[in-house]
Amino acid sequence: MNSKLLGDIVTLKDIKAEKLHNKSHYGKMTDEGLQLSLIEALFLLEKEKITISENSEEVSVDDMIHIIQKKGLFNKYIVFKDLRNRGYIVKTGFKYGSEFRLYERGKSPGNGHSDYLVKVADEDDHIPLSDLSSYVRVAHGVNKYLLFAVVDNENDITYYNVEWTRL
Repeated sequence: MNSKLLGDIVTLKDIKAEKLHNKSHYGKMTDEGLQLSLIEALFLLEKEKITISENSEEVSVDDMIHIIQKKGLFNKYIVFKDLRNRGYIVKTGFKYGSEFRLYERGKSPGNGHSDYLVKVADEDDHIPLSDLSSYVRVAHGVNKYLLFAVVDNENDITYYNVEWTRL
């Protein structure tokens, strides 16, 4: 399935695009076709589910990794890839101030609510306690758990489930 890279969106105008969206919940269907984020597109490119072109030139996996690194999205991609490989459906979490919403196995957008909000951090990040408190409060307010994904310098991920508690 050939797709086109334009800015921060990869658009797939293939007959199989709707199936990819409906079955695996990638991207967003529009009149132009299936619109994928750069992160989703790289994941599908690595899995050899799609090809990507830009200005009639094929975009390689290395090209996409370079684009994602340049935009500061590499740690988010590492987490996205790990969660998708574990069988979760991962959608954007911008509406909730997080990187991702995470659907448990068996649930999907339109067929249940996401259970987790996922925040991604580098092991060298310094996160003020007030920010962490805010993330937990938002998650609690929308009946979700906060999953903190910390990516270390070797690209390994440690997940922390952070919950609100009263004393």
